[in-house]
Formats: sequence, C-alpha cells, structure tokens
Amino acid sequence: MQVAVSQEAGCFSCLVCGCGSVGLLILERLRREQILCTCLDNDPTRVKELREQNYEALCIDITDEKKLSKLGPFNVVFFVSDNHDANLFGVLWARKTLPSAYVIARASDPINKGELIEAGADFVIYPQEIIANFAYSCLEQLRCRGNGSKLIHILEQWNGTLGIVLHTNPDPDGISSGLALARLAHITNPDLHVQLFYDGVIGYQENRALVNILDLKLERLTPQALTRCEYIALVDSGGPGINNGLSRNTTVDIIIDHHNEQNITQTAAFIDIRPRYGACASILTEYMKVLQITPDPKLATALLYGLRTDTKDFHRNLSPNDLINAAFLLQYADAELLEKIMFPQYSYETMDILGHAILNRKAKNGYLFSNVGYVRNRDALPQAADMLLSLEGISTAIVYGITDEAIIMSGRNRDVRLNLGTVMSETFGDIGNAGGHATMAAASIPLSIFSLVRDKEVLLELVIEPLLQNLYRHIGLLEDNTEQK
Repeated sequence: MQVAVSQEAGCFSCLVCGCGSVGLLILERLRREQILCTCLDNDPTRVKELREQNYEALCIDITDEKKLSKLGPFNVVFFVSDNHDANLFGVLWARKTLPSAYVIARASDPINKGELIEAGADFVIYPQEIIANFAYSCLEQLRCRGNGSKLIHILEQWNGTLGIVLHTNPDPDGISSGLALARLAHITNPDLHVQLFYDGVIGYQENRALVNILDLKLERLTPQALTRCEYIALVDSGGPGINNGLSRNTTVDIIIDHHNEQNITQTAAFIDIRPRYGACASILTEYMKVLQITPDPKLATALLYGLRTDTKDFHRNLSPNDLINAAFLLQYADAELLEKIMFPQYSYETMDILGHAILNRKAKNGYLFSNVGYVRNRDALPQAADMLLSLEGISTAIVYGITDEAIIMSGRNRDVRLNLGTVMSETFGDIGNAGGHATMAAASIPLSIFSLVRDKEVLLELVIEPLLQNLYRHIGLLEDNTEQK
C-alpha cells in the first residue's frame, strides 16, 4: 500500500522511522506544532499503540527498501531507531530516493555520528552529547545563581558607602556594568549609599552620549573621595592598579571582570572573572536573570550597548552566553534611546586623530603601526585601530600616541596565530599597564622621568623606537623590513 502525502502549498510533512522513546517524543512535539506526520516501526505492538493514539503508523522495517519506496514524498525524514545499521541504511536510502528531503538521524556514539554524516545526514542527534551539554549548561546556571546569591548576601550585610570604580577612560561596557552593580546594590540594600568613580577621560562620543543621555552621576576618583567609602568594587577590571586609578595595595571587596588578567593575588570577598565572556555587561545581565530582577529600559539599553561595543557588534570575543544575554536585554531596551547613543556627533579632535592615523601609517607584512602624536582624547586611538584594521592586507593594527602622563597604545588583531593581549603584556607589562584579549589590547607606559619635557611629540619620537623594537621582537618582525602603503 502506497502512502502519498499531499504537497500543497504550505503543507510540511515528516516521516519518523523508529518509534521508541526518542521517536515518540518527536511525534508528540510534531503533533503539538500541527505538522503532518507519518511514522513507522517494525514492532506490531508498538504500531498498534500508536494507531490507538491516532498517529498514522505503519509496520515497516527501516531496512525494507521495497516498502520504503512506496512512501512519500516528505520534507523531512527522521531515522531515530536504536539500531545504528538500520539508521545508516535509512539515510543512504533517503539520499537516493528523496534527494530534496532533509534527513535527521540518531547516533549512538561519535563513530556512528561520523558515519551518518558521511552517508548524507543533514543533522545527527547524539543523545549522550546533548545530555552532557545540557548538564554543563545546568552547572553554569547553578554557578551563576550561586555567584548572584553570594553577591546579594554580601551587599545585604553592608552599611555605609560602596564605591564602584570603573577602569581608566571608562567605556560603555564598564559604565553599564557599574550602573548595573549600583542598581543591584540599591535593590538589595536601599540603605547602602553607592557612588560610581572613574579616572582619565570619557572620550568616545558614544561614551559621552551614554553618560549624558542616561544622566549618570560619575565622580572623578581621588584619594579624598575613597576615604568616604567603606567598601570598594571594581567592574571590568581585574584588580587594583590594573587599568584603573587605584594603587596596587588598595583593599578591594568586589571584583567583576571578563579579562584574563595574570598574576592576580586579590583576596576580595567576592571575585567573579570570566574570560570566556565578551563583555562584563554580560556577567551583570546574568546576575539580573538568575535573581529575577527586571532591568528598567535605561539600564537594559546601557547593558545592551556595552555588550554590543565590547564584542564589536557581536563579532569579537563572543560566547553563546553573550548572545543569550543580549536577547534577554533586547526585551527591555529602548530602541530610540539606543540609536541616540550609537550615532552622536564626532569632535574635531577625534577626526584629526583618525586623519593622522591614516596619514602616518606604516605597514610591515600585514602589521600596521601609526603614530598620531600628542592626544587629549585617548579614546580615539581604539577607534583609529578599528578603522585601520579594515585596510586590505592588514591583520594587526597598532596606533600609538602620547599624553601628558603616558605613551599610550591601542591594538586590534585578526591574525589567529597572534594573541595581541599576551604580546602587549609581555612587551610592556614590566614598565606600565598592558594587556587585553587575543583580538584587542592596549598599553600605557608612564612618562615619569620625562614629565618635565614640554614638547611631548618630540619626546615620543625619542623614546618610541626602542619600545617598538621590543614589540617587533615579540611579534617576530625584526627580520622583515618590507613596508606597505
């Protein structure tokens, strides 16, 4: 008896071969979704039970090619019996007989999985692997829930003032993370006063727009300001003195970060550092999720923008958790507010720095270096590095300049053989602050003994060459003098 399935416009049909526990669950889900479905099994008793449940069930063995040839056509075919040889036979048959159908098969081990893929299955279900991945996902959720509960418990016990310190020249990720921690503290302990501190400058036009539009109250970090704080928290920074205005010996109570900082010896009451995450905002978002706290539109917008910028529009250092957290924030974010933050006007100085970066570029075998001279707005350097990385043939772009206090560098990288954060740390870590990720990194080398020199650009020309030579040695460019325009 031939079973013909209607292929009218809008009709989607499936064939499920093997109706054990896995096949039955698939049938139930397809029925809930109102998808037209035929199923077959070689067990007459099972087929009878399925028919009693109003399933269109046939008693056919998967390896009976003669009977299989009378079935169809179908859009999707499942081979999910507990017999690997039968599933493999079915995949080969479907590829020959139903070339336009999608084929989904069940594997019992990694070797079987490879055989089914080679036979032509579009998707292979390996139940043990799915269970293991789900178990790990549960572990991650429990760990995050535990971290969130621990953080809340700590905040509940405190009285006085909590100072949240952002990293030097704070970016949207740091700003939004600080704002989220302040919100968590206020919800948990309304009597705890919270103040956000920063040092350096808020330079990017988008960063200033974020602060202004959200009307954030950020206070400049000073030793006097810190004396008002009974507790100190760091967000988007791995410890005191690591890209922030705190001294190395400052006692810190909370550290939340996503950078892979080395040699951290902190004994803070709460430490949560997750290098796999693309943004600190993603970690704070998870706290809100597991603690069932709904962010208001302004906070959700800030966190979403922070996550988006630190992953460069979800293209850099991205983890699945970041995408899940972004989807969560998207429900509550204000699209109009986000657009205002993302498209502010550029300052004249930023445009000048971008121009200098283009004019002064020098490239060696895919590595580009550019001197932008004296700068006040240091946040323009990573903008310039992002822009120069888009040049044809460039895999790594490093832009450097000088301020009143330091020689500063910002790098961007897409060469999978190079970890730019490690290179920066190894090259400049002993004489300044340096580090970052494989694809983005920065360094700041204090001028110290040169602080009285008036002409900073002349000073940069005098001291930059040995610094660059050291960097070339770590990258491996000393033997190559080929230059590109």
